Amino acid sequence: MKIIMLGAPGAGKGTQAKKIADAYHIPHISTGDIFRANLKEGTELGLKAKEYMDRGELVPDELTCDLVMDRIQKDDAKEGFVLDGFPRTIPQAEALTEALKKIGQVMDIAINVDVPDENIIERMGGRRACVGCGATYHIVTVPPKTEGKCDRCGADLILRDDDKPETVKKRLEVYHAQTQPLIDYYEKQGILKTVDGTKAPADVEADIFGLLKA
Repeated sequence: MKIIMLGAPGAGKGTQAKKIADAYHIPHISTGDIFRANLKEGTELGLKAKEYMDRGELVPDELTCDLVMDRIQKDDAKEGFVLDGFPRTIPQAEALTEALKKIGQVMDIAINVDVPDENIIERMGGRRACVGCGATYHIVTVPPKTEGKCDRCGADLILRDDDKPETVKKRLEVYHAQTQPLIDYYEKQGILKTVDGTKAPADVEADIFGLLKA
């Protein structure tokens, strides 16, 4: 089962990707993890990526796709994989389609976790992170026992810059400009399925597994 997870930042696609990976015993693959692993191992692809990152530049689509293809051809991905955070743009999606074609493979399903912008701004604005141990909370859904303090270590909880409404709005603008077109791309390929990401996480999970078993 080869799966792509789509959805805006904060839609919860990463959480669902992990659940799918655990249930199907396939790797959950994010570009961030791939970059870190290749940098740590000092691979040729990793060193190439590091050159761009050291200059504060984005890693080119072709190189990112090479890193992803290298990862999905490892033994643990023989039965499939879940891609999370890649592709982000149409050129990346096209590069992935072509690279898979060369090895006689295609993606099976693209799952779009659909959440309106206003819900995401509200959801992310409620997140709080511990300055001590990094634990995360949500003032509505996962509140700490003592307001503003971490249950684990007692340190202060803060609203991270990434989760502030103005930052979230900018991230959503980028998402709509670059990543939203992927929904049309995979719809044209006939593999797009959409779930309502405003439901409780357990209900979203049930909907996704219903699609995967259909």
